[in-house]
Amino acid sequence: MITRRDTLAAAIALLCELGTADAQTRNGTTAQQAPRATGPVFKHDLPNITMEDWEVTVNYVDYLPGRVGQPHHHAGFVLAYVLEGAIVTKISGQEERTHRTGEMFFEPPGSTHEVSSNASATEPAKLLAMIFAKKGVQLTMPGPA
Repeated sequence: MITRRDTLAAAIALLCELGTADAQTRNGTTAQQAPRATGPVFKHDLPNITMEDWEVTVNYVDYLPGRVGQPHHHAGFVLAYVLEGAIVTKISGQEERTHRTGEMFFEPPGSTHEVSSNASATEPAKLLAMIFAKKGVQLTMPGPA
């Protein structure tokens, strides 16, 4: 029997593979030339929540050179995959960290994205944000959760 967690894990793996292929295509190689992942890119326990009437929304988030985002929070939880560049994050309850191309981070339900900035003043950065939340809710709100 395939569980909701198995389905979610498979969807995340597919999204990460698509994000990697997109980043490599933009860097001058084709998806066919790209090496295939042989192990997990990211592993994190998921919150113990029911996901009935939930959906996933996937967005590209561009960080212009030197961009500094404002504190914000999301409905549900977020998985983010860095497609290019380096992004500095600080999620409530976690240490500030710089995530580079090919790395992921997790925002638990009820957390605040306290720091969200491009680590470079001269190079752009981009991530793929996967927001898992109840259908129809506002996904991003300013300020703390």
